[in-house]
Amino acid sequence: MVTIIDEGRDRSKDGVEINRVKDKARLAVQDAGRIAMTYFRQRFDHWEKSPGQIVTDADIAIDRFLHEALVDEANGDGWLSEETPDDHKRLDRRRVWVVDPIDGTRSFAAGLPEFTISVGLLVDGHPVLGFVFNPANGDFFEATAGQGAKLNGRPLHATWRQSLEGANIVVSSSENKSRHFADYMPGANLTTIGSLAYKLCLVAAGRYDGYLTWRRTHDWDIAAAVLVLEEAGGLISTPDGQPILLNRAEPWHEGLIAGGPALHQAVLDTTAKAYGHLRGHR
Repeated sequence: MVTIIDEGRDRSKDGVEINRVKDKARLAVQDAGRIAMTYFRQRFDHWEKSPGQIVTDADIAIDRFLHEALVDEANGDGWLSEETPDDHKRLDRRRVWVVDPIDGTRSFAAGLPEFTISVGLLVDGHPVLGFVFNPANGDFFEATAGQGAKLNGRPLHATWRQSLEGANIVVSSSENKSRHFADYMPGANLTTIGSLAYKLCLVAAGRYDGYLTWRRTHDWDIAAAVLVLEEAGGLISTPDGQPILLNRAEPWHEGLIAGGPALHQAVLDTTAKAYGHLRGHR
């Protein structure tokens, strides 16, 4: 389980504060979804911020809105977002908002309903609140540390599937074209959709049994969804089984494996050799 508060602190005060912030954050994410839908399938500007990485007017508008709505300067909140330069001030802050204004920007720009708004709150490096919202279909995932995860108000539970045979695994379409993950997980059924945060939440909801990527991911992709998944009983790690550590100086991770408790280990064991070979050739 996630450890939220350092020993020696008044935990009751922290709990009250988190519940107050949760209501504000939920409304902000819902409003951000409405902003996203004013751009979705409309004409808007988009450009490459780096090779293969696009950003749109909607990303920038939502990023600015969420920063204004969420950050409490008097409380010393930190901020980490895909669309804001990282000045590392967050490393000295106890509370840090981790945001991807549109996760799955390429799908969003293509008019595909496979994108989300992802907002997580970290306290002492641990996720305590997580919101992942797909405004195109209304899927609203949320989690509070120690209180479970929900989809549109209904409790979530990851699956208890143990075997990869017949398991439903969700992966990235573009990555699967180059990795051919089916070669490493024979018998599994692979599905591809957009938005990393969305994929993790769908595993939390039991719509898929597991998720795998060997690509580099960032805190803003996963901070909210990690909490949703773990509060639904799922597990997540790096492809070599190491825990996910958030709000480090370099906020990225070399791949992820996620799933229910039994399947997570099965994916780790089945793909370990191939992943080790890949790392050896990087």
